[in-house]
Amino acid sequence: MQRQILPLAVLALSLASCAYPGGSYRGYMTRSYHEKGADWHPMGVDEALHYDETGIASWYDESSFLGFKRGQTSLGEKVMPWHLIAAHKTLPLPCMVKVTNVQNGRSVKCRVNDRGPFVANRIIDLSPRAAKKLGFRDNGLAQVEVKVISVGDGSYKRTAGRKWFFGLF
Repeated sequence: MQRQILPLAVLALSLASCAYPGGSYRGYMTRSYHEKGADWHPMGVDEALHYDETGIASWYDESSFLGFKRGQTSLGEKVMPWHLIAAHKTLPLPCMVKVTNVQNGRSVKCRVNDRGPFVANRIIDLSPRAAKKLGFRDNGLAQVEVKVISVGDGSYKRTAGRKWFFGLF
């Protein structure tokens, strides 16, 4: 019986590693940067934990050569098109967000580990897999709602505190 469980456990771990690129970055990347002729100032962790915005999403692919050549994010992480990741101009890196397609109600959780999109009127760039799950990969753009779930990884991970008395305290 143990011989049957071990291959299943190895398979499950392998598939889990395909969903997210993993994180080796320590702390939070909140330093200002200059891109496309503009200065960008990422928000602090406490402000990001309450981030909720609706706007236009697009998708991008950091890998090339049919997905065999891995791209690299602002955090230096290697990514593939099947990872559930995103790029945002001002959220601290890394963080987890829930992205919901306003038109069809589909949602996906993504790891924000890159900067962008640097195109007017767009709030987030998603990986090809995330765009497909949200149902807009063929269209290229979608109206979405973005909510932060957590900021940071491992011992640096922070989530917004829950209000335990009907949202008052």
